[in-house]
Amino acid sequence: MAVSAEDDLLQRVLDLFGCHDHASFLRRLSGWHESLGFGSMATRPEKVSRWKRGVRPDRYAETAMAAMLGVSTEQVRTMGWPNWLNVALNADQVLLTAPWTPAGALAALDHLGGSESMDRRAALFTGGALAVTTLASWVTASPATAVLVSGRPRVTDRSAVLIEARLAALRQLDDEIGSAETYALARAERSSIIAVLRTRSYSEAVARRLFSAAAEASRICGWCAFDSGDTAAAERHYLGAARAAASAQDPVVAANLFAFWAMARYSEGDIFGALDYVNEALRNARRTGSPRVIAMVHARAARAYAKSGDLRASRHAEEAAFAAYHRAGHPDDEPACVYWVCPAELHSWAASNASDLGDPRRALAHYAAAVSPHEGEAYDDDAYPRSRALRLSREAHAHLSLRDVDAAVHTADRAVQAMGGVNSARSTTTLTKLRTKLQAHQQLPAVREFLDRTV
Repeated sequence: MAVSAEDDLLQRVLDLFGCHDHASFLRRLSGWHESLGFGSMATRPEKVSRWKRGVRPDRYAETAMAAMLGVSTEQVRTMGWPNWLNVALNADQVLLTAPWTPAGALAALDHLGGSESMDRRAALFTGGALAVTTLASWVTASPATAVLVSGRPRVTDRSAVLIEARLAALRQLDDEIGSAETYALARAERSSIIAVLRTRSYSEAVARRLFSAAAEASRICGWCAFDSGDTAAAERHYLGAARAAASAQDPVVAANLFAFWAMARYSEGDIFGALDYVNEALRNARRTGSPRVIAMVHARAARAYAKSGDLRASRHAEEAAFAAYHRAGHPDDEPACVYWVCPAELHSWAASNASDLGDPRRALAHYAAAVSPHEGEAYDDDAYPRSRALRLSREAHAHLSLRDVDAAVHTADRAVQAMGGVNSARSTTTLTKLRTKLQAHQQLPAVREFLDRTV
């Protein structure tokens, strides 16, 4: 008897998830069904049998299955049942289905290292649902343990220190040359750390430091992808980073990762997913005791709330960010990954919040405060050309909102100069939107000349 396409594809999906019977697969699917707000779902085994015989799942069950398998609704719509299941069988599924163990983390990171064309498809993951399942798995993950194999070279604490120093250099190199160029370096660094984890012996303490480094390398990859305009690839890197961070059980890397992941989510309009990640970031940030880490996470929350139009919640989170930072000591006394958190950044975020909430005057007040000295902590604007360009582009938007075209053009000119050779899709996109708005004023000589120079 011939096997139907539905039977073959569904059985391969069950095998992928390690579900040895229909009931276990349906129990897993039911959890997604509920997390998406569809209520409880019947889990009688004959349901899968009907699907295998060619009966299409109802719309809610199919949507939940697509979310569980990491397939976009657009792919489900265009490919149809059961063809879209082929997407679910793509190798990227290791990111969703590998166990939350050190071995599973390495499998996910190995896959990311070999995915040179990860941007070949639209996003595999649905943000809110992914946040729910990631955070549920995160809290039950197995920590890294010692690996002591006879004949393998031993990795020492010194090796871990050197790897961490290289990551610190990568973060600052990103400030100097931009994300596009740093991306390849971060991927190579992650591959190197994975090779160490797979081929060396080490104690439990060193194992956790190595997994922490792998998580941070993948987080840098995610940031570079996001800043280059590829959110889909960024989320793959972040998911790999989450698996490594879970094995590391390091609250610093966890707080940093989920704060950056939140940015990707609220930038895509997924406020609930962003706040889920913010809450986990804040839980870990408080464990670190670092005022800068805590301030950074509160600032991310303020951005998410501003994106959703919630003025009160955004202001409350802003106040918490500034209050936390007020307790900060010297940057050398805090985690290396938040070296860049300072009053200038907090004011820049607050300015963006004000603009999103329709208050350009308040935005300009924060932009002015961003470049003012703060309690003896001078801000080296030249050291962060991308941030400076982005801030100036957004400041120009605020001037334009107040119909101050001359100030907008003058500030936009400074933004173009600040960009220099630093590659950032976010800065470029913001400037492009500004040019579009300025076209309404091209009868003015200064505007026309700016538009001609920045084609």
